Amino acid sequence: EQDGIDPSLLFDVDGRVYLTSTGSPPGIYQSEIDLTTGRCLTPPRLIWRGTGGRYPEGPHLYHIGGFYYLLISEGGTEYAHRVTLARATSPWGTFEPCPHNPIFTHMDQPENPLQATGHADLVQDQRGNWWMVCLAVRPTQRYFPTHHLGRETILVPAAWDERKWLVVNSGSPADLVMEADTLPAQRTQPNTERDDFDHSVLDFRLNFIRTPDESCWSLRERPGWLRLRGSGATLNDAAAPTFIGRRQQHFRCMARVLLDFEPQTANDEAGLTVYQNEDHHYELAIIREDDQRHIVVRQRIGTLTAVTARQSLPSGTVTLLIEADTLEYRFAYAGSDHVMHPLATARTRYLSSEVAGGFTGVYIGMYVYGAAPADFDWFEYCPQVE
Repeated sequence: EQDGIDPSLLFDVDGRVYLTSTGSPPGIYQSEIDLTTGRCLTPPRLIWRGTGGRYPEGPHLYHIGGFYYLLISEGGTEYAHRVTLARATSPWGTFEPCPHNPIFTHMDQPENPLQATGHADLVQDQRGNWWMVCLAVRPTQRYFPTHHLGRETILVPAAWDERKWLVVNSGSPADLVMEADTLPAQRTQPNTERDDFDHSVLDFRLNFIRTPDESCWSLRERPGWLRLRGSGATLNDAAAPTFIGRRQQHFRCMARVLLDFEPQTANDEAGLTVYQNEDHHYELAIIREDDQRHIVVRQRIGTLTAVTARQSLPSGTVTLLIEADTLEYRFAYAGSDHVMHPLATARTRYLSSEVAGGFTGVYIGMYVYGAAPADFDWFEYCPQVE
């Protein structure tokens, strides 16, 4: 009944529940809903248009003290992204804009490694301190910036001033590393993350592309190995290819697998991919050509596809390696001699949101096409010091 995106709910102290979202014409719309049925009890109503930035979105309504605060994002989910705030004594307004809007933005701060800050929400810690959690991106360079790791989550402190307006990080931009003395210490994860596929379920950090087909993978058919079978779709299709991988979270990292795969026809292929979407991805693949096994590096950038390295490959297991830094990927392999052989490089920028579109960032994962199964003994992702 209420159109738009970015819905959120306020469960008010009197038991009323308000649904807040975007709508058309552009602005923030709200209705009261029946919590039992989900039906609107009031028609959706435009409550605030924002401060004039394009795409007012990501609304959150809070009842704090004697005010209803409406926190939104404006400027689009790009480099002009910003967080703005308004308040009223009623959930329906009239909403008064904060005098120091935007309350948080990295707009026009090209030196800051965090950009496109927005889509914020507020939380309170166990000691009553306020924090703002929001999205940001990390561009790879200052001039002609691109980002390929996707939108990431950052946390910044916030506090209420004497006029009961929110001040984020004392009015300063956020940094990559910030002190948070009021939060309890957390144990850090080990640097090396290796999955030997010795468990009955997949690690929760491993994801599929779109709807997974459980008949296309198994941890039981060859114990200690992950077996993948082709689904009929490829990485070039807007479908569900056989792919299992994890998000690239670090500019500098290394991903390796040990693969046992014998392609029987030209339609059989398996390997390791750096995947942004079906139109932008790189593969380190084992294929069959001219009745011989080969290892290739293939790059797809939009409508262009090129094989940038090819090497004949004898039978046996193969270690596939992809190393990444801020600006490029490096592809290599090792056979039975355990000597790593470099093959090719590819630019990170062609998998960036600015080139490929989207928001989610790059995944590194295992895949297979065709009828021949591919067996992976282990998958390793190792962050490097950045």
